Amino acid sequence: MTHISIIGTGNMGQAISGIVTKGGNTVEVFNRSDADKPVTGDIVVLAVPYPAVSDVLATRADQLADKIVVDITNPLNFETFDSLTVPADGSAAAEIAEALPQSRVLKAFNTNFAATLVGGNVGQLPTTVLIAGDDADAKALLAGVVTAAGLRTVDAGALRRARELEALGFAQITLAAGEKISWTGGFAVVA
Repeated sequence: MTHISIIGTGNMGQAISGIVTKGGNTVEVFNRSDADKPVTGDIVVLAVPYPAVSDVLATRADQLADKIVVDITNPLNFETFDSLTVPADGSAAAEIAEALPQSRVLKAFNTNFAATLVGGNVGQLPTTVLIAGDDADAKALLAGVVTAAGLRTVDAGALRRARELEALGFAQITLAAGEKISWTGGFAVVA
């Protein structure tokens, strides 16, 4: 059994919490008022908007050392929905990895909508969580948590692939915000 800490109580935090418990693992969820509560999970999911990540890292960096840290953010300009806010050759996940050199950082869940995680499907296809990272053991542990809940995973490669995952997440969000696709749909992976 794996113990997961989720920082963030929004739709995605709740959806990921449901996945964790459905698969028989344990979860603790943190909101803004839990700043003094220590993080104890083997895996820590940053389920906060990208602009809030720097505050989380400023207050919890020491607690995240030696942990698997999962970045689910899509660093997009929420005012205009017209661009990512990280350099073209970078990613939010890369920034987090640089800020947390003692953590094993993964990118995952950012190409999924909460409804597809909860429902377990995208249209007629099973929900697939793409996972990028440089630590094979960390990816395998997260994949085990996800697949225990009945979802699929695909190893999306090294952490440097996070920028492509963020671009894919950005495209999906802008399509949904523009009412081209529904928030219960999105991209699916056929293997």
